[in-house]
Amino acid sequence: MSDPSFWSDRKNAEKISKQARLFKESIEAWETLTSQHKDLCELQEMAAADGDESALSDLENEVDELTKNVESFEFRSMLDGVDDSKNAILVIHSGAGGTEAADWAEMLLRMYNRWTERNGLKSKVMDIQPGEEAGIKGVTIEVSGEYAYGYLKAEAGVHRLVRISPFDSGGRRHTSFASVFVYPDVDDDIEVDLKDEDLKIEVYRAGGAGGQHVNKTSSAVRITHVPTGIVVQCQNERSQFKNKATALKVLTARVYQNIKDEENKKLKEVENSKKSIDFGSQIRSYVFHPYNLVKDHRTNYETGNVQAVMDGDIDKFIRAFLTLE
Repeated sequence: MSDPSFWSDRKNAEKISKQARLFKESIEAWETLTSQHKDLCELQEMAAADGDESALSDLENEVDELTKNVESFEFRSMLDGVDDSKNAILVIHSGAGGTEAADWAEMLLRMYNRWTERNGLKSKVMDIQPGEEAGIKGVTIEVSGEYAYGYLKAEAGVHRLVRISPFDSGGRRHTSFASVFVYPDVDDDIEVDLKDEDLKIEVYRAGGAGGQHVNKTSSAVRITHVPTGIVVQCQNERSQFKNKATALKVLTARVYQNIKDEENKKLKEVENSKKSIDFGSQIRSYVFHPYNLVKDHRTNYETGNVQAVMDGDIDKFIRAFLTLE
């Protein structure tokens, strides 16, 4: 970075600057933890030598705080994948269950929005398809912030809900499903060759909220990547140009993920790795009735505090997955 010509290539310079900042933050965090540990050891020795029970008791609280900081640092150090530091594109689709599933998909969207707020990240809706009666059929959001993809990759899979349906006048218990897909947001410096001849671009009238403009103009865009069969669509913006740009951004991320999975060999293609959004395929179950329980079937981590989870408290599930991985 001290090279006089460093900023002549601005894009590359910004990339290296970001890497340098992440390295610097990791080193500083390690040095801070090491210093705190050394200080506590010295204080413990002095308090023990003096027989100062009060000081030893105070040290316990400081040790607990240091332990939490070490665990947080360890958690972050797990995110060492090539794409882990990138932003994430998260897609939710409602599955088996009709209106119930559409409502469940919207509940998951709220959960992830709350999680991003709790972790100082930002989320932006790129495309959303409302349900026929309630909830959403699908939604695509961009989650921006350091290591967004590294954390959220733990959420990819089918999520199952069991509850007394608010849409059932008979008050019966229903089971609903929704799938979550997560892709790394591809940086500008990574080239994904989307050839014009490989793209099938369609425009149509957008549905849902948006007033008369949405119904009178063909502003919605659907793009099919013919070689892979990947289809993305966007109708969230009033401008066809903006919808096309957003759809291409999502398509680029999905094609990149597809290529990466093939190159890694050990991973299956993202779409093919997803089971049907139905019974027996879930990665996590959220039970509201007849008892309260959220359980991840990959790690067996569970909690009875369903409300906290739905308010975005999913870090322990993510940690359990990353540790297992």
